Amino acid sequence: MSLYKQLLIGICLFTLVLLCGNYVITLESSREQYSNQLNSHAQDAATALGVALTGHIDDPAVIELMVDSIFDSGYFYSIRLVDVKSGKTLIERKGTPQSANVPRWFAHLVRLRPGVGDAIVMDGWIQAARVEVVSHQMFSVARLWNNMVASFLWLSLCSLLCILCAMFMLRRSLRPLNNVVEQARSICHREFRKVTDVPKTPELMRVVEASNMMVSQLKALFHEQAERTESLRAAAYHDSLTELNNRRAFDIKLQSLLSDEESKEGNLILLRVQDLTGLNQRVGAEKADELLKSIATILRELLKRFLHNEGFLARIRGSEFALLTGEFLPAELENLLSQRLKALNDTGMSDISPVAYFTHVTFRAGDTPQAVLAQAETEKHFAADPWITTTGYGEENHHQWLSKLEKVLNAEKFILFAQPVFSCHDQQRILHYKVLARIKEDNGELTPAGHFMPWIHRFSLSFRMDLVMLKQVLREMTNIPYPLALSISGESVANDEKLDAILQLLKNAPNQASHLTLELDENELPHAERVNEVVNKLKAVGCHLGIQHFGGRFNLIGNLPQWGLAWIKVDGAYIHLIDKEEDKRIFIEAMYWATRQIDLPLIAERVETSGELAILNKIGLYGAMGRYFGEPGLLSKQ
Repeated sequence: MSLYKQLLIGICLFTLVLLCGNYVITLESSREQYSNQLNSHAQDAATALGVALTGHIDDPAVIELMVDSIFDSGYFYSIRLVDVKSGKTLIERKGTPQSANVPRWFAHLVRLRPGVGDAIVMDGWIQAARVEVVSHQMFSVARLWNNMVASFLWLSLCSLLCILCAMFMLRRSLRPLNNVVEQARSICHREFRKVTDVPKTPELMRVVEASNMMVSQLKALFHEQAERTESLRAAAYHDSLTELNNRRAFDIKLQSLLSDEESKEGNLILLRVQDLTGLNQRVGAEKADELLKSIATILRELLKRFLHNEGFLARIRGSEFALLTGEFLPAELENLLSQRLKALNDTGMSDISPVAYFTHVTFRAGDTPQAVLAQAETEKHFAADPWITTTGYGEENHHQWLSKLEKVLNAEKFILFAQPVFSCHDQQRILHYKVLARIKEDNGELTPAGHFMPWIHRFSLSFRMDLVMLKQVLREMTNIPYPLALSISGESVANDEKLDAILQLLKNAPNQASHLTLELDENELPHAERVNEVVNKLKAVGCHLGIQHFGGRFNLIGNLPQWGLAWIKVDGAYIHLIDKEEDKRIFIEAMYWATRQIDLPLIAERVETSGELAILNKIGLYGAMGRYFGEPGLLSKQ
C-alpha cells in the first residue's frame, strides 16, 4: 500500500474516532441535561399545582379543573393527588403523549427516565394532600434525537471537508516523491533528469536534493567517460590539424567498403598538395597549415553539398587527402573542386600553381585496399590537368534509374529481406530482425539497397521510400511474432509535417508499432533537441528509435542520456578484424563502458568471424548481426 493511502486511511480513521468520541460525549452530556430538565419540569409543575390547590382542597370541582388544565398541556405522563392521612387517591390523570418520530433503537440507547416531582397541598397549617407529577420523556428524546442528527450532519460535513483538505495537502506534499520515482524510472530508461519542483518540507527537500545530486553525479560520470572515450577515438582516428579522419580511420573505412557485398562499387578521390615541404620552407609552417585547413574546409563543403555527408573524408598523409564515396559520384563535383582550388592560389595561400592535383579511381567489393591505393597512385599520376573521370552516370542512366524507382514506389513493391540480430551471450536467442530492401529487376535478379540508395538520395526520394517501406513492414508484421528494426532517413524526421506522416501510419497500427524500432543513420541525425522530440513522439505511439552505423561522430555520446534510445549499433568498420587489431578492441571497450553506465544496449554490425564474436562477447556487447550468423532471408519466411 502506498504511503499516500496509508496516511489517508490514518487520517480517515482518526477523523472517525474523533467523530464517534464527540458523538458519545455529546449524547451523554445531553442525556444528563435533559434528565435534569425533566425532573425540574415535573417538580415545578407539582409545586405550582400544590400552591394553586391550597385552600381549595375541599372543592372537588376546582381540583379537577386545575389538574386537567395542567395535564392537558401534554408534557406529563401522570398527575395524581393523594390524601396524606389515608393515602387515598383523590384525583388522577394518566395518558401517553403522541409518539414522536424517533427510532426505537435510539430511545432504547438513550434510556432517558421520566422526570418525577411532588409537592404538599396545605389546608391552613395542616398537610392535607400530596401532588405527584411524572413528566413524559418522549419530548426530550425527540429533541435530543433532532439535536444529535443535526450534530452528526455538521460533524460529518466538517470531517469530509477536513479529509478533502488532507487529500489535497498530501498529494501536494508527496508530489516530490512521485517526481523522485519518475526520476528513478527515467534513469532506468537511460535519461538523467533533475526534479525541478523542490518541496519546502525539510524532510522531503533533503530527499529530492539527494536524488538530484545522485543524478548530477551519474551524469558527470557518464560525460567523463564519454569525454575519455572521445579523446581515445580522436587520438586513434582523428587528424588534429584539419579536424578530419586520419590514415588509420581511412584504412578501416576502405576495408569496410571493400568487404561490403551490399555495395556494388565505390569511388576514391585522392588529392595531393603540390610541394608541401618546399612550401613550408618558403612561406612558413603556419601559412602551410592554413592552406591544409582551407583545403579540408573545401572538401567538407563539397561532401555536404553533393554527397549529403554520406562520403568519408580523411587526411592520409601530410600533403594528401582522400574522399571515399558510394557508387554515385556527381560530375558537378569536378568543376567546383577545380574552381575552389584555383581560388586558393589566387588568394596567395600558395606560391605554386596549381595548388593541388587530384585523381579518381573506382573500386568494387572484393578488391584489396593495397590494389585500390596502388591504382590511385599510378592512374593519371596526379596529372597537372586536374579532372575526375565520371563513371557512366549519364542522362540515359539517370532516366532509367528514375523510372525504375518511381515504378517501385508507386506500386509499393520493395522486396523485404530480414537479417536476424542475435544475443552475444546466447547465440540461439534472436533479439530482433533488421529489415532490408531489395528491388526486383525485370530479369528476376534482386538489387540490394547499396546499389539503388545513392539514386534515392540523388532524386530526393528518401521520404517517399520511408513511407512505402513502413507501410509494407506494418502489413507484414501482422504475421510475424518477432520485433523488427527499420531504417529511415534523416529527411523523414527533419520537420513536423513529414514526421507526422510517419506517426500517423504507426498510430493506425498500434499493435505492430509496439514491436517496431526505427533506426537513424549516425550521419543523418538532426540536432540534439530535435532527436529528443522525435524520440518522445515515437514513444507516444509505442515505437522506439535506435542509431545505426555509429562510431564516426562519437561526440554525440554526450546526448545519449537525454534521448532514451532503444540501442546503438556500432559501425561494422570498427568490428572488422577486432580480434586482431588492438586499437579497435580498445575503442569498442571504451564505447561499451560509456554506454553501460546508462544501460544502453550496444549491438555490433557486420560480424563475420567467430573470433570477432568471441571478443565482442568478452567485452560485454548486447547483440551482434552479420554474415557470420547467416545470409539475410525473405521477411515473410522468418
